Amino acid sequence: MSEIKSKLRKSVLVQLSKFKFMKFISVTLLVIVFLAACQPKKSEYLKLSGFAQGSTYSITYENSNNEDYASDIDSILKAFDKSLSIYDSNSIISRINNDDPAVEADDWFIDVFNKSVEINSVSGGAFDITVGPVVKAWGFANGPVAKHDRAHIDSLLQFVGMDKVKLEGRKVVRKYPGVKIDVNAIAQGYSVDVVCDFFVKKGIKNYLVEIGGEVRGKGTNAKNKFWHIGIDKPSDGNMEPGKDLQAIIEINNKALATSGNYRKFFVENGIKYAHTIDPKNGFPARNSLLSATVVCDDCMTADAYATAFMVLGVEKSKDLLQKLPGIEVYLVYSNQQGEYEVFFSEGMKKMIVEQK
Repeated sequence: MSEIKSKLRKSVLVQLSKFKFMKFISVTLLVIVFLAACQPKKSEYLKLSGFAQGSTYSITYENSNNEDYASDIDSILKAFDKSLSIYDSNSIISRINNDDPAVEADDWFIDVFNKSVEINSVSGGAFDITVGPVVKAWGFANGPVAKHDRAHIDSLLQFVGMDKVKLEGRKVVRKYPGVKIDVNAIAQGYSVDVVCDFFVKKGIKNYLVEIGGEVRGKGTNAKNKFWHIGIDKPSDGNMEPGKDLQAIIEINNKALATSGNYRKFFVENGIKYAHTIDPKNGFPARNSLLSATVVCDDCMTADAYATAFMVLGVEKSKDLLQKLPGIEVYLVYSNQQGEYEVFFSEGMKKMIVEQK
């Protein structure tokens, strides 16, 4: 009799265990389904493209508001050109350069000017928005290659230097009429920030904005992955962005800008002259650095430092980097054998997804 009771007790316990297990599985499944239902569903991602600032733009964003912002962004970029484009004769910057007494700086101009003063000081003058007349003399602005002999360049250097221009309220005061302001090395990055600010105001949490190769991304893409950005290999024949990559990096709420000497240059008497001008001597920077990619919180800063590093070269850029918290770099340069070498900061190392 006791043996029968023991078997019955074991059978009941087994059935209870099975019941508890099945109940646990059911509850677990219910919790998983509930949590999945609570996860916010991603909206459709829209892609916009067009032309701005003499280049192209490509923008992707999660359309959580069910709004097509193409016309808004187009209007923003056109208004931006009316402030900072030296190719628009009626822009604020052109009117300043042409001595229009009635012109006043707007908020965009003031932001760019103040950031330019800051980076000029930090970089020891390697970044300078008054270098415009020299850039034009070398033929890297409007028109064909102009006069750029040593004597002519020396005559223009009297107009170069951030000590020759200042802001007084909304008025730009230049020391000499020959001082011209050219913000092409920083304005494109800032235009990226301006579009990103628009998305923030609209409550858009996931986006990637690219204008003329300068990029800023926030959140994730349609596959719920952080944004991947390619760095072009700095070879002279690589004229198509994205075709031949040096590396791919992943950005999370960061901006990226690259400057290089492999697309804008000319060869004269067997000598290659690139578009990055050293403000101190008025000649194209001659060093082993082929491209400088900068990642930081905003694209205006990234854009300006990418130019400054190209002027400074590899070793001076490394030295300056020690004083720049929050700035990460990927530098491609040539060694004495003409082979590519790479330097990247510790923070950048964590972002690299692939190197070619």
